[in-house]
Amino acid sequence: MIRLGLCCIFRNEPIKFRRTTAKYLSRFPRDEQLDYLSGICLHNAKSLLEALIYCEKNQILDFRINSQILPLKTHHEVGYDISELPGHKDIVTTFQSCGKYCRKNNIRTTFHPDQFILLSSPTPSIVVNSIKELEYHAEVSEWVRADIINLHAGGAYGDKKSALKRLAKQIDKVPGSIRSRLTLENDDRIFTPYDLIPLCKDMGIPLVYDVHHHRCLPDDVSVEKTTRQAIDTWDREPVLHLSSPKSGWHSKDPRPHHDYINPSDFPDYWRDLDITVEVEAKAKELAVLKLKKELGLND
Repeated sequence: MIRLGLCCIFRNEPIKFRRTTAKYLSRFPRDEQLDYLSGICLHNAKSLLEALIYCEKNQILDFRINSQILPLKTHHEVGYDISELPGHKDIVTTFQSCGKYCRKNNIRTTFHPDQFILLSSPTPSIVVNSIKELEYHAEVSEWVRADIINLHAGGAYGDKKSALKRLAKQIDKVPGSIRSRLTLENDDRIFTPYDLIPLCKDMGIPLVYDVHHHRCLPDDVSVEKTTRQAIDTWDREPVLHLSSPKSGWHSKDPRPHHDYINPSDFPDYWRDLDITVEVEAKAKELAVLKLKKELGLND
C-alpha cells in the first residue's frame, strides 16, 4: 500500500494553525503571555483534529505536524512548560484525542523539525538548544502517537566525517523518547544517501529517502538501489519524500519545489511497495489529491 502524506498546512481548506512571535509576546506581562499562548495551543490542537478528520475523509493516511504546533515552546525568553498554561489539561487531552483518532483510522503522523536543529554542530550551545527542541517534539509525539521525528544531518563544517561522528555521538545521548522516533534524511546540498546509510545502519536509525534531494545531489547510486538500501534501515513502514522542481530539471536551480507533483517524478520502483510518501508540494492537499488520482490510488 502506498500511503500519501500531507505536509503541515492546507491550501484551500479552512483549517488554520495559529502562531505568534516573541516580539509580540514581550509587550505583555508573563501571566498574559501564558494566557495568550494557551488559547493558541488549544486552537492548534483542535485544528489538528480537524486536519486528521479531513485526511481520513480523503484517505490521506499520513499528516506531517508543523513544528510550531505549540508556538515558541522552547524560546529562551518566552518559552514555557505545558503545565504553566491555563487550561493545560484540556490542551493535552485534545492532542491525545488526535492520537486516538489516528490509531482508530490508521493515520500516521510525523514531525520534521526546523533546520536550526543541528546535532552535528561543533558549538555546544546549539546542540543543547537542539536537544531541547527535540524533547518538545517527543512530548507532543507521545500525545498524538507520532512515530517519526525527522532531521537533516546538518552542516559539514568543513569536514563531513567529523560532522557525522559528532552527529552519531549526540544521537547516542538523546533520551529514548527521541531516539525511538529519530530518522535522518538526505539533503540537496551536503549529505547524500550514500553518506548517511552507513551511519543509519550502524546506529539503527531509519533513513527517510528524499528522491528529489537525491536527484539534485546525486551520488552515483540509482534510485532503485538507494530505495532498497533505505528501506533496509526501517523496522516499520518506511517514509520517503517526493517533490518536483518548480522550474524543471533543466533549470539553473532544480531545488525549489513545484506546486504539484509531476507523476513522472514518482519512481516506478515505488509503485508496488508498502511505503509512506510525504508529498512536499506547495499546493498541499490539492497536490496530494491530484497525485492520488494520477497514480490510481483512489480505488
